[in-house]
Amino acid sequence: MKKYRITSKIRFTVFAVIVALCIFTGISTIAGNNIASSSSMTQYQCVEIESGDTLWNIAKEYKPDNKDVRQVVYDICEANDMSAEDLNVGQKIIIPVYQ
Repeated sequence: MKKYRITSKIRFTVFAVIVALCIFTGISTIAGNNIASSSSMTQYQCVEIESGDTLWNIAKEYKPDNKDVRQVVYDICEANDMSAEDLNVGQKIIIPVYQ
């Protein structure tokens, strides 16, 4: 069996740190593959309530063709932690932007 001798402690320490960082980076890269990207996060649009606006009309205006108005109204209420009766003129609410 061949024996190795460390001739420079500084060089060995630098080598060990670089190897540890490479291993850590590799593991982090592999483990990070399951993280959701920003394109899948919900985006919102801010809307100011005007006189005569109802949550139903706002939902109809901002909904995509493939979504039911009732689901959009529910999503708006959930995003703003409110009910449909809580609308006031001048209030700003957020509307989910559907992709």
